[in-house]
Amino acid sequence: MRNGHRPLLAAATFAVVTTGVAYFFGPGAVPADSETKPAATRAARPATAEACQVSAKYPKRQLRGVWIATVRNIDWPSKTGLDPARQQAEYVRILDNAVRRNFNAVFVQVRPASDAIYRSPYEPWSQWLTGTAGEDPGWEPLPFLIAEAHKRGLEFHAWFNPYRAADKDDLTKLPAGHPARQHPEWVVKHEGKLYYNPGLPEVRAHTVKVITDVVQRYDVDGVHFDDYFYPYPGKETKFADEGAFTKYGKGKSLAGWRRDNVDKLVAQVGKAVHATKPYVKFGISPFGIWRNKSDDPSGSDTKGLSAYDAIYSDARAWIKAGSVDYIMPQLYWPRGFAAADYAKLVPWWANEVKGTGVHLYIGQALYRVGNKDVAAWTKAGELPAHLTLNRKYPEVQGDVYFSAAQVGKNPLGVLDKIVQDHYPRPALLPLMKERGGAAPAAPAGLRNSGGTLVWKASPGARSYAVYRVAGAKADDCATADARNLLAVVPATGAAEQSYTTTSQGTYLVSALDRLGNESPPVTATLP
Repeated sequence: MRNGHRPLLAAATFAVVTTGVAYFFGPGAVPADSETKPAATRAARPATAEACQVSAKYPKRQLRGVWIATVRNIDWPSKTGLDPARQQAEYVRILDNAVRRNFNAVFVQVRPASDAIYRSPYEPWSQWLTGTAGEDPGWEPLPFLIAEAHKRGLEFHAWFNPYRAADKDDLTKLPAGHPARQHPEWVVKHEGKLYYNPGLPEVRAHTVKVITDVVQRYDVDGVHFDDYFYPYPGKETKFADEGAFTKYGKGKSLAGWRRDNVDKLVAQVGKAVHATKPYVKFGISPFGIWRNKSDDPSGSDTKGLSAYDAIYSDARAWIKAGSVDYIMPQLYWPRGFAAADYAKLVPWWANEVKGTGVHLYIGQALYRVGNKDVAAWTKAGELPAHLTLNRKYPEVQGDVYFSAAQVGKNPLGVLDKIVQDHYPRPALLPLMKERGGAAPAAPAGLRNSGGTLVWKASPGARSYAVYRVAGAKADDCATADARNLLAVVPATGAAEQSYTTTSQGTYLVSALDRLGNESPPVTATLP
């Protein structure tokens, strides 16, 4: 987020120094030389985590995301049949709302149900674009969706539903080229809908092919699954997968076999994503209760639906196997809720990821704020209190909100309070070491130009972090948290980058790669 464009009140006496901060970059890290002759330089002093007093209110790294649902036009586009310009304008407004709240990631539903919000060689255009499944919307949305997110410094996760085939069970109503129509043996009709049978290897292969295609062709930062695996219990209708179970069950119980089917898909997708582009993240947002303690002593102290038993979703297995990079449980209940207490579920999930390297983000029920069915949701302080509680558990590295329409509505003014108490500054993305990457070279040629900081672009930089410290000196802990972080400036692709300053002080600028690996900062003092 850029500051305003008010020029500096005083003519700037400009001094450039380079500062290596060992706390972030490792002992002995040396920044690239600035092309501007420094007025003063100093060697990096070793700094440790203990030496830097960081503030819980200003976390340097934190995922702050929002789901953008396309199914049933929940978030985008607002209705079917809009022209491309209107669709684009609506999407940009969603992104601008997110940036205004200091968010840094979007999770966009690109495959609601074996359809596509992009030009797919394997599945038809989504009905949620034009109103008619298979109808070309007249433009290619996904490159635009990704580019606009990146332009604003937002990480883009492509959200897929793995098993929903159609929202009606009449195969003849699907486009002629629809995979379910071409392979009716792949699907199960269940309570008025069509589902791909998770027990079939062909279904897993098709899903992996669809996702791999998107990762290959588009500049996504992540692949995301939501909580829809086997159908949720509805009318208690039996899911008709007996034939596949007979063929592939191999002595397992039905429930164990179903969980194994999901586990296999998760592992195959993770492997395919990372083999295609190692830096692309893969994560899942499961239902918030793995198992209840009454069913399993290692489960949570809850009394709600068990994802393990009801929809055969074993998030604990994915964490233990390292099949996912992150897990994002949907903790859509308030504190003190008898069946599923948020205050009990957060520590349970934190304990599950501890020491595994799997990141934990929390799915937050922004859509429930203001609802009168549960008294806690009528209070503007409930959701912000979730984030306060999260601070007690270092394993919690961020939050994602459902959904984008509610970010625009800001029910009970809750986002204003969240920004004030939790997101007053931007944040860098949490580092995911397993996905690789490397810090770019430090910005070079930093100079002042009429109240604007200008520097040469660093090869491989996705963005630049700009910090400001009041006064003419910044110590080795100046970038330890986000209290001094003014902006994360997206790379433009131009030879030079810039940031307009609004006040005097010491500015520090570092370069970030797409995974958030940060270079040493270059420092400019503007008296």
